[in-house]
Formats: sequence, structure tokens, C-alpha cells
Amino acid sequence: MDFAAARKVMVDSQVRVNDVTDRVLQAALLAVPRERFCAPDRAFAAYAETEVEIAGSRKLMAAREVSKLLMALAPRPGERVLAIAAPYAAAVLAEMGLEVVAQEGDAAVFEVTGAVLAEAGVETVVAPLTVPHGEGYDLIVSEAATPVRPTAWIAALTPGGRLAVVERTGPAGKAVLYVQGRDGLSRRELFDAAPPVLAELAPAPTFSL
Repeated sequence: MDFAAARKVMVDSQVRVNDVTDRVLQAALLAVPRERFCAPDRAFAAYAETEVEIAGSRKLMAAREVSKLLMALAPRPGERVLAIAAPYAAAVLAEMGLEVVAQEGDAAVFEVTGAVLAEAGVETVVAPLTVPHGEGYDLIVSEAATPVRPTAWIAALTPGGRLAVVERTGPAGKAVLYVQGRDGLSRRELFDAAPPVLAELAPAPTFSL
């Protein structure tokens, strides 16, 4: 399979047509080998309009959705990024000249993606996703959905920092952008999306009589 040709078709038919107009982002999407972020037996599906398995229950976010999230973040070279459950986004942002840390709760994800992330200069950390690795990030992004507002992630942003994530409590969710402003936190809804939810962030069940 000609993955380079498939990558160009993906950008032309799934990215540009969905108002992702940032040329630097488009160039990064053309450069990053998405097939290397899939389970080996699923690489053929890397450029389809679908979410593709990485390891276990973890999947790549569809290219349309991840590109729209990344454009909403307005990334700038040199900014510090924490990519939580977002290995592909991590590599794209590194290609754009940002300093990126990729955090996963399951080491099996890095068994698939670790080599390509290392080549991209992305630092990898295995730690519970409920607790961000470090603080003072300009950007935080996730390719998976959260069932609740990720307050711990928001707290890891520097003033002026941005977080892009899908919040989902039912069949559909909303991609949202948080900005840590000087006068407080702002939240803006971006588009509908329904990636798999991170079970680690689900609130503990409560019982009542």
C-alpha cells in the first residue's frame, strides 16, 4: 500500500474540506506516518474515515476530528504540550516544532507507538491519566473523550494555556476548547464528536437509599 499517497488523500478529503486551513498543520499531517500509530494488523485502515485500534481499547481519533482539535489550539513553535492519550496528535505537534510529552496509562500503547514517537523527539510517560505529568503546559490535547470536565488537566495549564478535548456522557459528545485566561477559565464548544471515553476519568459510582 502506498501510505504517502493515502496520506495526501486523507488531507485533501478529510482535513481541508472540513475548514482545517492552517498550512503548517496540513504539512505536518502529510509528514507524520499515521499507519505507524495503529496496531500492526490495522495499519491498512490508518487513512480511512474511522477510528483505528492502537492497543486494547485505545483508538486513534479520526483524522477529521483530531485535525480540527489541533487547529483550535492554535499551536505555536516552542510551546510546551502534554498529549494525554493522544500519540498521533503528539507527533503532529512535534512536527510543527512544539516540545511534546505524551502520557499514557497503558504501556501497551507505547509498545505500538513508542518507536515513532522517539523518532519525532516526543518524551513518553506511563502514568495514571487522572494526574497530568507535570504542569505549566501551553497546550494539552487528548484524542479520547472524557466523561467529566478534566479539572486536573485544566490545572496543569499555564496562564494563557489551551486544552482541547471531547467531553462525552452519552452517545455523542462535544469537542471543547478551554483557555486559562488572566481573568478566569473560558470554555467554547467546537463540534460534535464521539471518540471512546477514557474509563479512568469516570467518577466513582454513588449509591442512595
